[in-house]
Amino acid sequence: MPKFGLRIALWYATLFVVGALAIVFLTYYLTASSLAQRDQQLIRGKLADYGAAYARGGIRVLAATVRAEQEAAPERLFVRVVNRGVEAVVLSNAEGWDPETLETASVQLADGTLVQVGKSTEAREALLARFRAVLGIVALSIVVIALTGGWLVTQSAVVPIRRLTRAVRRIIRTGRTDARVPVAGTPGNDDAIDELTVLFNTMLDKIEGLVDGMRGALDNVSHDLRTPLTRLRGTAELALAAAASEDDRERDVHYREALADCVEETDRVLVMLNTLMDISEAESGAMKLTREPVPLAEVVARAVDLYRDVAEAKGVKLTASVPGAGRTVDVVTGDRIRLEQVAANLLDNAIKYTPAGGEVRIEVGRDGDAAVLQVRDTGQGIPADELPRVFDRLFRGDASRTERGLGLGMSLVKAVVEAHGGKIEATSEIGRGSVFAVSLPVSPSH
Repeated sequence: MPKFGLRIALWYATLFVVGALAIVFLTYYLTASSLAQRDQQLIRGKLADYGAAYARGGIRVLAATVRAEQEAAPERLFVRVVNRGVEAVVLSNAEGWDPETLETASVQLADGTLVQVGKSTEAREALLARFRAVLGIVALSIVVIALTGGWLVTQSAVVPIRRLTRAVRRIIRTGRTDARVPVAGTPGNDDAIDELTVLFNTMLDKIEGLVDGMRGALDNVSHDLRTPLTRLRGTAELALAAAASEDDRERDVHYREALADCVEETDRVLVMLNTLMDISEAESGAMKLTREPVPLAEVVARAVDLYRDVAEAKGVKLTASVPGAGRTVDVVTGDRIRLEQVAANLLDNAIKYTPAGGEVRIEVGRDGDAAVLQVRDTGQGIPADELPRVFDRLFRGDASRTERGLGLGMSLVKAVVEAHGGKIEATSEIGRGSVFAVSLPVSPSH
């Protein structure tokens, strides 16, 4: 970080100094050029005046004009007239003129007489020398200000980066992701550092949520696996203990029953692990989806056919409301098998928690640019404190613990729906039932 800050400070100071010095040099050049141009204009103006005076009265009028101007004007000019006989007449005071500092111009009159006017550059050079001294002080001040300002600006600019660095080091050192980097500015101010800080905090929130979810899932899995593994071990031990006192036929029957129980518990464990893997793949974006246009009406029809006998056996009325023939308002782009899995899980959950004499209704409709699949039941409802957790992995409410299940169905439904770019919402009222609504983007071609 110090090297990074030093580079920023040097770049800032260099650009500032180069730009400021360029302005200083340009100012000096323009000033010197302006003064030189002023002197040239003065000389050319005097040449015109003296030429006109000579034309009026010859050398006598010209000399009188020069003497009058030099007595009245603060600036002294060098004036010389060269007539046709190559006789030079200096009309100004000849003392004190240095040829090296004299800037001259001349004009030839109609009769061949040459009038020459000169002006000393000593005053201009003295003024420019003082101006250069002032500009030197200004340039030195610019360098000092640039270095100081670069250091201050750099310190201010790297403060958020230092906060990010400290947060990352703290996470690496402690392994905790609950630390957050404070945002210096106000939200929406288009500051790149603030935006990076917000994204970093959002990433930490996501990581912390995933870590907490993994921790909770591992805790729940370890707890839920204990029961089937204990039953597996108990079944095997009972079979081995009872086999010693039975004849061959009874022993074979006992072994078969024990193996069947072991297979059932093994299937339960495998279903749990496979479902957890599907949820993790869907949440991480690694789930392979074979996307195609899928009418939700067909998905619902298959799920209803699958669970109609289950609903009748429990005494629950199962009804469906889907778009009529020829309508394509419910066509979405997705994986047909996964979407059928979503509908089946929602129906299974609704029928499971709806008592005999109740009703489960599944509907398909359209809401703007989304196709909506809703499952309504008249079951016991979900308590308000448990409703936000119905999509958590391995969560089972108090009322659902008497029902057989893994507590992963709703988690899988949510993960698959979000993998398709949709969302799912749940509403419930105790004693009146629950509603699960799935919204999926409609296929662009429909």
